[in-house]
Amino acid sequence: MSHPPFRIIDTGLRTGRENIAFDQAMIDAHRCGEIPDTIRFIHFKPVALLGRHQALSQEIHKTECAARGIEIGRRITGGGAIYLDQGQLGWALVMRRKSLNLGDLGNTAMMICEAAAAGLSTLGIEANYRPRNDIEVGGRKISGTGGFFDGDTVIYQGTVLVDLDPKTMFAALNVAKAKVERKNLDSAADRVTCLRALLGDQTPDMDTLEQALVSGFTERLGLAAKWGEVTEAEERRAQTLYTEEIGTDDFVAEIDDPAREAGVLMGSHTGMGGTVNAFVRLEGARNERLREVLITGDFFVTPPRIIYDLEASLRRVPVKNIDAHITAFFDTANAGMLSAAPADFASAIHTAVK
Repeated sequence: MSHPPFRIIDTGLRTGRENIAFDQAMIDAHRCGEIPDTIRFIHFKPVALLGRHQALSQEIHKTECAARGIEIGRRITGGGAIYLDQGQLGWALVMRRKSLNLGDLGNTAMMICEAAAAGLSTLGIEANYRPRNDIEVGGRKISGTGGFFDGDTVIYQGTVLVDLDPKTMFAALNVAKAKVERKNLDSAADRVTCLRALLGDQTPDMDTLEQALVSGFTERLGLAAKWGEVTEAEERRAQTLYTEEIGTDDFVAEIDDPAREAGVLMGSHTGMGGTVNAFVRLEGARNERLREVLITGDFFVTPPRIIYDLEASLRRVPVKNIDAHITAFFDTANAGMLSAAPADFASAIHTAVK
């Protein structure tokens, strides 16, 4: 049985917070049956975007961003902090989980990244999927991606580095030393490349790049797609979300700098699924119970609210029961994780407690 064609839209140049609000508006509208499965292309004014579970002060150079006129925003997807401007093209697929039957989050990431890589390769480069969620050329990242499931709706999105201003990028972002060392690189700039560096004067314009990505998605994923229009309902939803939540400073600073608070212990664990940070307060005569746990990092967990449920469930759990509790939580939570594992969260908490 064939599925209706995906709608293709380009939502034009917007601020980072406006774009994230539109992401959430699309998810909400799709869950309500107001819009069809959609491929969206996204253009950004200068912005440093946090991952959903990251701590603001630890990931972003706030003073530098203010001096350079760079907005700070927070995504609704996990992963690490990124810098975006008019030199990047964002893309997103919002669709029913059953539309393409891609399976769990790990397989969904692989299939969509391989499709995007195939499209990029038509431009004269050799792009390949690199687990867990990157697209690379010659070992250097040209696109980062991420997504999650929300009920029967999937959002999976990425950005293509068309042109790159590394000085501004790394002035805005606090690239963790551990991440650079983990990849055996001398500097964070060595991790990335862009179409301009690879193709020079043959760098395609945005329209050509969009068509290349569409061809990759249609041919590799077996979907049909045609250009459509943004609906008024989507714009209304996006404006409400921007005004009431995603566009506010409170949303961006929801997780700021927990390590500065009195009595907070901090531990970190880095594995295949990314870095997990745990900020812990203890209670009891011998500090034998968890009083409060805050979890941050660049991992991907779906749905994102699972982390808040995990934090709540850990209150008053004896330290000696951390491993068993977290294992039991994920056994019943119906969560999806991209390379991360329950043991990664337990390890971060144990490091804090020790």
